[in-house]
Amino acid sequence: MKITDAKVFVGGPGKNYVTLKIMTDQGVYGLGDATLNNRETLPAAYLQDYLIPNLIGMDPRNSEDIWQFFYRGAYFRRGPIAMAAFGAIDMALWDIKGKLANMPLYQLFGGKSRDGAMVYAHATGADLEDLMDSIAHYVALGYKAVRVQCGIPGMPTASYAVPEIRGEGKHYISDFTGIRPKVEVWDSARYMRYMPDALMNIREKFGPDLHILHDVHHRLTPREAAQFAKAVEPANLFWLEDPTPAEDQSALELLRQHSSVPIAIGEVFNSIYDCNRLIEKELIDYIRVAVTYAGGITPVKRIVDLAGLHNIRTGFHGAPSHSPLCMAAQAHLNAWAPNFGIQEYLVLGTPACDALFPSRHRMENGMVYVSDAPGLGVEFDESEAAQYSYTPGSHPIVRLEDGTMWNY
Repeated sequence: MKITDAKVFVGGPGKNYVTLKIMTDQGVYGLGDATLNNRETLPAAYLQDYLIPNLIGMDPRNSEDIWQFFYRGAYFRRGPIAMAAFGAIDMALWDIKGKLANMPLYQLFGGKSRDGAMVYAHATGADLEDLMDSIAHYVALGYKAVRVQCGIPGMPTASYAVPEIRGEGKHYISDFTGIRPKVEVWDSARYMRYMPDALMNIREKFGPDLHILHDVHHRLTPREAAQFAKAVEPANLFWLEDPTPAEDQSALELLRQHSSVPIAIGEVFNSIYDCNRLIEKELIDYIRVAVTYAGGITPVKRIVDLAGLHNIRTGFHGAPSHSPLCMAAQAHLNAWAPNFGIQEYLVLGTPACDALFPSRHRMENGMVYVSDAPGLGVEFDESEAAQYSYTPGSHPIVRLEDGTMWNY
């Protein structure tokens, strides 16, 4: 069996999804996601110009060797661009394997550990009252877990993942349009004074059973993160996400010494070497890698196994930058992983997205259920894809009130 061709498609409904399709001489094809949010053309070019020419003629069943060929064969290793491209190839090869075996991927991993996987929604609001309405909306839909973000009184601009106008928080997604990024202004002191009481008010209103998550988005220094984590302990969070930038991994030791709040980190990690120390020293409770950014199913499964040895659970990234292909790969891993924790889930199921990526995976009452279709269980309609093209965009950036660049 040989790979005969591969194509890259860039575009989608409201997002620049980077979709890889690998074809074989037996008519079986596989699909993978290489979407690198707001840098989409880079992994697409890497695939088209460098990786696909090497794929032609390879046996797609040898996915481990192919992954090692691209990873170990590169002098400059890792990095989000390369790993997203490798991730798409690896995902597509696993898709081919599942189709050849006539099995869904979770069966190739070892079978199901659970019937459905709990997901969390994004609730947000321009202020606390607006956020409460957003949380109530998702609770009414059956979600058992909700990430909560709201505007901070006195903050010069809307902060991370917060709308400027009340009433927009039910399905709010940050505006990434335009190649020149929008500027958010941040004040850590205001945030730290306000948010602990806000989280406690949410807990008092919605009771002990709702899983409440909160994302700091790298905005605090290590000392501030330790202070903040201690302050929010009474709210009994499911997790506190990215309290401080993880480049300085020793900072997590300081946080652990001061608080027992569960910590989730890893959505910007792209290899096991970004998180092995955090896992082995048990400085986190949930690992947040994504199958696309971290190089595919093959390396992510190793991360999951390592985390399981240290009582750390999965909490895969699930922002709208991941196409339904990546989310399907993670859904299969979630069904299998003995140490599954939770899955981030932003609603992808618009009619346009479903038309581009048909599948029988489903989300009901805050749980995702994978289909028994072979492979990833997702198709790709090339005729639908033809109507989309690349649209440039950027993440917002963050500055302090005096103009100093800060962490997004």
